[in-house]
Amino acid sequence: MPASKTPIYTALGANLLIAITKLVAAVFTGSSAMVSEGIHSLVDTSNEVLLLLGISKSQKPADENRPFGYGKELYFWSFMVSLLFFALGGGFSIYEGVEHIMNPQEVRNPIWNYIVLGIAFIFDGISFITAMREFKRQRGNMPFWEAVHISKDPSTFVVLFEDAADVIGILIAFTGILLGQILGNPYIDGIASVMIGLLLTAVAILLVRESRSLLMGESASAEELQKIIALAESFENVKQVESHQSMYLAPEEVILVLKVRFKQGIDVGEVGLSIATLKKDIQELYPHFKQIYVDVG
Repeated sequence: MPASKTPIYTALGANLLIAITKLVAAVFTGSSAMVSEGIHSLVDTSNEVLLLLGISKSQKPADENRPFGYGKELYFWSFMVSLLFFALGGGFSIYEGVEHIMNPQEVRNPIWNYIVLGIAFIFDGISFITAMREFKRQRGNMPFWEAVHISKDPSTFVVLFEDAADVIGILIAFTGILLGQILGNPYIDGIASVMIGLLLTAVAILLVRESRSLLMGESASAEELQKIIALAESFENVKQVESHQSMYLAPEEVILVLKVRFKQGIDVGEVGLSIATLKKDIQELYPHFKQIYVDVG
């Protein structure tokens, strides 16, 4: 089922406003965890922009340079988002935390941190719920992790995991600032920043793995391919489907190559009619098989 852009636009607006608010609060309070959260939100904002860019580029029609279309642009930009999440989000947060631990500074006016984190939690929570609803719409009754693994639309699960990391990161920052204030220990704020960085790194590794798999080319599901083979072999003129190859070019676009052996004695006209009918039947069954090629064995 095609994904909606609503979660991306929701996350973009929320992250931009939250990033500005967090960084302003960090300037006035000197909180390392708040700096990490501000950087985190800025990275998320740039990620949403890159995802929208990927979606736009992936919808360009095929041309002489890209005869199979530009669908994989979305996979490329999703992979870049995952790397940015790792390098900028996780790396900078860990660096900021270590720097604060080595040179601890007491957090000033912590009440502003609590206010900002509370506001951020509300907006990030709304964004997370929006992304979760969209992902649930797509996965139906499929188990969550199975749906993530087989999903061919990174624009949905990337935003979902970003928003989840946002919410958890806010809770870590809040806890670090609060404990540091209660215990009078400025090191806790730096530790919280490192924890946020490790969280972002873990999420980034997951996103890199899934995005890389899509970029390298994933085949259609075994269930779909088995039904297509059964459909082809149900034709009276078909003896056997000898082989099949498929690959996702975009979330709703699959290329399929079938090597079909026809029965002896069938003339060229009957073969051509069978191939045309087979292609039509496959696309009626699975509309996302946009490009189908039948090799006569």
